[in-house]
Amino acid sequence: MKIAVVGAAGMVGSRVVNEAVRRGHDLVAVFRKEPTAAPPPGVIAVRGDADDPGHMSGLFTGSDAIVAATRPAPGHEGAAVRTTTALLSAAEAVRTRILVVGGAAPLRHPGHSDRLVLDSPEYVPEPFRAIAAASAAQLDVCRAHSADWVYLSPPALLEPGHRTGTYRRGTTTLITTADGASRISAEDLAVAVLDELESPGGDAHFTVGY
Repeated sequence: MKIAVVGAAGMVGSRVVNEAVRRGHDLVAVFRKEPTAAPPPGVIAVRGDADDPGHMSGLFTGSDAIVAATRPAPGHEGAAVRTTTALLSAAEAVRTRILVVGGAAPLRHPGHSDRLVLDSPEYVPEPFRAIAAASAAQLDVCRAHSADWVYLSPPALLEPGHRTGTYRRGTTTLITTADGASRISAEDLAVAVLDELESPGGDAHFTVGY
């Protein structure tokens, strides 16, 4: 499978690239700036403007799947909607399925199904509310778009760690452990991304967690 990964320098994108290489896929890794290191074998590194659907559709041509793993810089959270719209349009132009790695905000609270994670301070402290709201807006953009998309919400805590190769999968409710924690390593999120690309689960919006 040939996979295009946008945001290949980021925490999630870089691990998706590594996981895809591990599984023997061909990669087009799209960077906003020139990469500082040579890509692994089987990876074509390119610069791309994620806000330019015409440019991105050219980079996506020939791909079997696209992963959007972009994240706006602090203070520029509103860019998430613009970038997501552009990437969806580019994916639609080449008729290729796109997996958008978003946020936990649009998930349902595990103990209060009438409440979103976005409105739950125990999962979204005030300093993170702007980026959380941006991820909820991302999902709204996907729902309104005619591209072939799937939206992956990570758990409340996503950080670098170890690859265990295991996780639990859910749909639209935050996954937590018995003690209420909601987390996964970026490495295992990448495992979930590749599992979905290889064997689609059939859910337009899904989540994973330990």
